[in-house]
Amino acid sequence: MRQLVINADDFGFTRDVNAGIVQAHREGVLTSTTLMANGDAFEDAVRLARETPTLDIGCHLVLVQGTSLLTGRPLPETPRGVIAALVRRHLDVYAELRAQIERILSAGISPTHLDSHKHTHIVPTVFQAVIRLAQEFQIPFVRLPLDRTAPFANLPCGVADPLYRRMGERRGVRMTDHFLGFRLTGSLNEQSFASALRTIKEGSTEFMCHPGHLETELRNAATRLKESRVRELEALTSPRIRRTMIEAGIRLITYRALAELH
Repeated sequence: MRQLVINADDFGFTRDVNAGIVQAHREGVLTSTTLMANGDAFEDAVRLARETPTLDIGCHLVLVQGTSLLTGRPLPETPRGVIAALVRRHLDVYAELRAQIERILSAGISPTHLDSHKHTHIVPTVFQAVIRLAQEFQIPFVRLPLDRTAPFANLPCGVADPLYRRMGERRGVRMTDHFLGFRLTGSLNEQSFASALRTIKEGSTEFMCHPGHLETELRNAATRLKESRVRELEALTSPRIRRTMIEAGIRLITYRALAELH
């Protein structure tokens, strides 16, 4: 069986991104999203989550860009800046991410999975903090950090994948069998999405995406993903994509449903 979670990152980033994510779920194939506790549109996202109970919600943990919930100071601007802050011990990863999860829980949302903004949990130190928090808060899933379809990734993924999985297993934290979408960030459209869907293997897969509407808030936001979010939304709501999934024998699923299967 091919089980597919389609997750939108950046819920809570801006209100137009929030609206696009909800539309991709209500009218398309999106099954889940991850919420930014320090996002400018956090409250709007919480409201939409309450209005859309079928949308599976996780935490999009932020160590890069935006403001720290712990200190009120700006977080590093780039993933490389995060690594530098870790080396200098200027960033308490565990405490910062714990504060973000607690804010989401305080809003009445029970997250089913964790991932990270700019994929910073690929850094082993960050990954260790993330799986520790998943265990402590009884959050069943963490995003697999590795996309084997990225350029030159197959060999390093083959080495690193078992290490990440063992770290997760020690704390009783699970990951999907496969992860896709990282390579297509910024270039996902109907054609590339359909092509990727045809490559999905047996087992469970998470597909990462970034849909949204492009209005004033997103236009003014500090992100390179603007027009591309509109193309992703069009792909996620395309009838062709649904047909492709049926032809490929793909079953859409949420992290909550995956957790209930075991």
